[in-house]
Amino acid sequence: TFLNTLLLGLNLLNKIIKEQKAKNETVVSGAVAFELYDTYGFPLDLTELILSENNMTVDNAGFDVEMQKQKQRSRTDAAKESSDWVVLNDNITTEFIGYEKTELEINIVKYRKQIIKKKEVFQLVFDKTPFYAESGGQVGDTGYIQFENEKIFVVDTQKENNLIVHYTKELPKNINESHIAVVNESRRTSICNNHSATHLLHWALRKVLGKHVEQKGSLVNENGLRFDFSHFNKLSDEEVKEVERLVNAKIRSNAICDLFYDMSMDEAVEMGAMALFGEKYGDKVRVVRFDDSVELCGGTHVGATGDIGMFVIKQETSIAAGIRRIEAITADVAEEYLADQRAVVSELKTILKNQKDLVKAVENLQTQNKEYQKKIEQLNEIAIKQQKQEIVSKIKEVNGINLLASQENMEVNDLKKIAYQIINDKENSVVVFTAINNGKPNICVAVSKDLIESKGLNAGNIVRELAKEIQGGGGGQANLATAGGKNTDALPNVLAKINSIIAEL
Repeated sequence: TFLNTLLLGLNLLNKIIKEQKAKNETVVSGAVAFELYDTYGFPLDLTELILSENNMTVDNAGFDVEMQKQKQRSRTDAAKESSDWVVLNDNITTEFIGYEKTELEINIVKYRKQIIKKKEVFQLVFDKTPFYAESGGQVGDTGYIQFENEKIFVVDTQKENNLIVHYTKELPKNINESHIAVVNESRRTSICNNHSATHLLHWALRKVLGKHVEQKGSLVNENGLRFDFSHFNKLSDEEVKEVERLVNAKIRSNAICDLFYDMSMDEAVEMGAMALFGEKYGDKVRVVRFDDSVELCGGTHVGATGDIGMFVIKQETSIAAGIRRIEAITADVAEEYLADQRAVVSELKTILKNQKDLVKAVENLQTQNKEYQKKIEQLNEIAIKQQKQEIVSKIKEVNGINLLASQENMEVNDLKKIAYQIINDKENSVVVFTAINNGKPNICVAVSKDLIESKGLNAGNIVRELAKEIQGGGGGQANLATAGGKNTDALPNVLAKINSIIAEL
């Protein structure tokens, strides 16, 4: 009911206030305020009122950002073209049988056509279904329905207005006949492995990091799992290792999955079940327990933790202030990942001539590389000085200004260094270099400080004018600027044009 939902939201807000006070934080994020508004029906001004009584405030800008995201989602939904439902049976309720069965006989009770991103799909509602609809971070089931020789593939399963909606790319020809619905069982098995591993991960994180850890989001599919949780620091390598060890130990213990249906919220909480932020719960809830891991959950799970086989954390990152993310894999996907890692290590050993300490060997290579890089830079500086002496001889006087306009076979960065040195060494000078790098024309312009002050010359303005010749653009500072373009054949025109510009000053 609405009052129960509102009460859950109030309890959650009080918990957030308590946690943030413990950390001396006075501003509640806009994302949290919006979740209270969107999920629990809390108006923003009510949240602000409760917070003000606790000398706290809301990040209103962050709330507005989340509201705009919601509006964009609504606009996207509005862009979908849907035909009216065709009702085949007035008894339109769908019974989910997917906890017990992955194959059963069904009847289609209504359907409709929908255009999504200019592609035609069909939405089918059954009287009962083994297909799990996306919920609680777990993706929807796929599979097929079959009548005689006709097989129609179910590409997704979603919830819509308390109905389980099955998406197909075509409509069954025998729409009024009973069909056999079959879930893609291997995919479901992988999803179950990853969902159960998510529960174990949550449990292990609270063991290693502390009771402040709470789930803030998740994604569970056949390829792996993503778990977002509250924590204030990056996890150390030792913490990641310990979390992974605890989960794998729980997997090896082969803990049975205990399921409790139709429990009251009070009974579930007394058992130790955790309500997850952002989830809506009814008067009766389902509890999933693996030993001391106890959560409210409507998803599909393994019969015992041993079915998961193996758990590997791939990476741990930050996604927002105080929110961390772990991406992990299980079972055969984890085995394949570790096999690939072993292959990489084996290849590295071969490349590094079977060095026992690979890390030390790579560190030595990095040190050597830095030393070689320094030597290359030193040699490059010597080469630039030698080339500079040759280039300077090309300076000529035009309209009382020392003009150096030349095409050079050098990198732009090296030309910039030379141009900068020349305008610092020689007063009353303008330098224009053209070059071709990676098949593209480049221009470098430099102007000495005295000409900037006395004649108002500006390298940035000059380079933009010259860049028109090569169908390009550029810019920079008053004393040094660069440009790039498309037409390499026009580079001689650039040199002719700068001569004209200086001559007409």
